[in-house]
Amino acid sequence: MRLTARPLQEQQFQTHDGVSLFYRRWPATSGTRRGAVLLFHRGHEHGARMAHLVDELDLADFDFYAWDARGHGRSPGQRGHSPSFADSVRDVQTFVDHITATDGVAPQDMHVIAQSVGAVLISTWAHDYAPKVRGLTLASPAFKVKLYVPFARPGLALMHKLRGLFFVNSYVKAKFLTHDPARIASYDSDPLISRPIAVNILLDLYAAAERIVADANAIVVPTQLLISGADWVVHHKPQHEFFERLGSRVKEKLELPGFFHDTLGERDRAPAVAAIRAFIVKLFAQAPAPVELKDAHLRGATAEESRALAAPLSPLSPRGAYWALTRGGLRIGGLLSRGIALGHETGFDSGSTLDYVYRNEPQGAGPLGKLVDGTYLQSIGWRGIRQRKLHVEELLREAMQRLSQAGRELRLMDIAAGHGRYVLDAVQGSAVPADSILLRDYSEINVRDGGKLIASRGLQDRARFIQADAFDRASLAATSPRPTLAVVSGLYELFPDNEPVARSLAGLADAVEEGGYLVYTGQPWHPQLEMIARALTSHRGGAAWVMRRRTQAEMDQLVEAAGFEKLAQRIDPWGIFTVSLARRISR
Repeated sequence: MRLTARPLQEQQFQTHDGVSLFYRRWPATSGTRRGAVLLFHRGHEHGARMAHLVDELDLADFDFYAWDARGHGRSPGQRGHSPSFADSVRDVQTFVDHITATDGVAPQDMHVIAQSVGAVLISTWAHDYAPKVRGLTLASPAFKVKLYVPFARPGLALMHKLRGLFFVNSYVKAKFLTHDPARIASYDSDPLISRPIAVNILLDLYAAAERIVADANAIVVPTQLLISGADWVVHHKPQHEFFERLGSRVKEKLELPGFFHDTLGERDRAPAVAAIRAFIVKLFAQAPAPVELKDAHLRGATAEESRALAAPLSPLSPRGAYWALTRGGLRIGGLLSRGIALGHETGFDSGSTLDYVYRNEPQGAGPLGKLVDGTYLQSIGWRGIRQRKLHVEELLREAMQRLSQAGRELRLMDIAAGHGRYVLDAVQGSAVPADSILLRDYSEINVRDGGKLIASRGLQDRARFIQADAFDRASLAATSPRPTLAVVSGLYELFPDNEPVARSLAGLADAVEEGGYLVYTGQPWHPQLEMIARALTSHRGGAAWVMRRRTQAEMDQLVEAAGFEKLAQRIDPWGIFTVSLARRISR
């Protein structure tokens, strides 16, 4: 298959789990590189199927890159399989990091073009990781695949639970993808095309797409959407909903009548390619202009959502009655389940509750109580919390290693530690010894119980726990000795207003030495927001636990404004909790 007239480089990069993925690079031919275009193929295909765009876009001053996703093309793995859709999204971030490190292309000098499943992958990445790329072009994103068998999705989910991993073959023939005879023939004869897709990826694709379409306001990167008018493979409606909800200040939609699903491989694609080229040229003709989000607590989708959740419901309304019954059920559950009872006693967002969730050891009144408690501990929110703990520990250890390699002391501070379990677990799981550990918390109970945990670990010689306010900038700034590594986990998510969060981050910037590190968490999405707001109570006086989500872009802007540069990020498979690592830079 002829790819392009440009010289081709075939290379590989390492994923987070050690898999070596294949990609193609076509360097700029103008002599001066202006930016880079990254190409992400549709499901069942590979990067060479998009290589024709390198010539057709006619951007001589841009490098082009096209990967083969894991399980596709010349990349390894079972055909059509990935451990999870979230792993593939993380592969995108790793690929971008690799290009930056290897070829010196900054994210803000990258434009991403993605098609079908690749477009869902990229929109999920844009939502979850908030990359600062120049722009996105999404062609026929597979937000909702047309499954012509009734109840196919619940059936596949049930079979997956009963059978484990299995593969589903694509029903789509090449003649329903494009009108281009040459493209049809190459599809049918291409040995790297693979029809199977793993059932876990198909189910994950649906779940991720529903989340991203519903919360597209979180995506603020300039975005171009191309919709094929005669698409046999995916539904149109979610694509239009996605576009309407996009938070991007710069966005454009192009509907292409008569086009089949292979939008960028259609016979008469020239107008679509010209539109993509014009969009890229326009974006690179001006400096990036990010959407300002530091006042998102006052206006915008998450502010409106939070205010709606805080509004009381009439007890005579159906919803009011439903949530009253739910609260009653939880009171009964508290008679059986130790975890639910602890939530009622200390708040479901308290350090005591979180420490109980971390331990994940069901307790209750007899076998029934343990069963109820086990079900409570396996709720999606608590599973996300436990994964967040593991990610906090992972990035803490990464920061410890960076400090050690730089020959710097490890002076660690957590400004709202709860019981401090994740900090102590991270320290004891690292080969880098801590010179000092300072745990702070506003709650006397947490200080007391955290002090006991320090003693039980035999860390009294280098760790101490004090009562202090995480939002007191002067108190944070006065920390001595100055920390080289700070962490704030699960705190800012509890407070909707950005002003105290900014004040706390400013205090951390005052405290942390230049070149030191900050690990911080975020909560860009949650599937149980209304249940939490209507049925659970907070540690703050037993009030309703109403949360305002912060998009990842908003959280990153607050951290950056304080004087930190984001380096890495982790997110759980459900897209609920993020953990990021940032470095303190000079101001």
